[in-house]
Amino acid sequence: MTLLNNYDSKIPKIWFHKIKGVQDVATLKELEIANKLSKQRANIFLESRAYIRQSLGTLFNINPLEIPIIADPGEPPKLPKGMGYLSFSHCCDAIILVWHEKKIGIDIERVDRDFSYMKLAKKYFLTSKKSNQTSESYKKSILNQWCAIEAAIKWNHGKLSEDLKEWQYYENEKTLFHNAKKLKLKFTQITFYKWTISLAYKDISQLISNIICSSKII
Repeated sequence: MTLLNNYDSKIPKIWFHKIKGVQDVATLKELEIANKLSKQRANIFLESRAYIRQSLGTLFNINPLEIPIIADPGEPPKLPKGMGYLSFSHCCDAIILVWHEKKIGIDIERVDRDFSYMKLAKKYFLTSKKSNQTSESYKKSILNQWCAIEAAIKWNHGKLSEDLKEWQYYENEKTLFHNAKKLKLKFTQITFYKWTISLAYKDISQLISNIICSSKII
């Protein structure tokens, strides 16, 4: 992966990685944690942390193993004060990372993901199928909504089981609203090859859509 040199901290930096089994950058603590996980969880844990360390190492010009990040399983990643904010997500075949000087959340989904979108929409989302929508377009709209809300939950360091029903998605306004917390976020969605990517943020004035650090897919 390559990173934009002389980066502007006001523009989020995103790294996209295909899952390939890369596990060559890990601290002793991360290896100890991985040993306590199932094989599948350990593999994605080590690969995601390797990409985090490689990407931030390039960004800050620091040895990847010296990046002072805490990223325990199931917990939001934490960087020391003054080093900005990181969020990451993975699907079946890809990992996405975003860094910014301000708090930000990210989620990635395969556009062809097979899921019970009608059941999901009925249970959680305030949405109805438009008369001119095909089943495929309706499925896409539900997937986009799910992806954006997941990004918002990561921004808020929330829990999917608790917060999914609280978030409302306003596609035209590009906003998300948390009913219980009266929290309003903006979101951006990017279609990237076979994936849809959502970013959730409070106020990033210079956010643009073409900000993935590398678009090369191998």
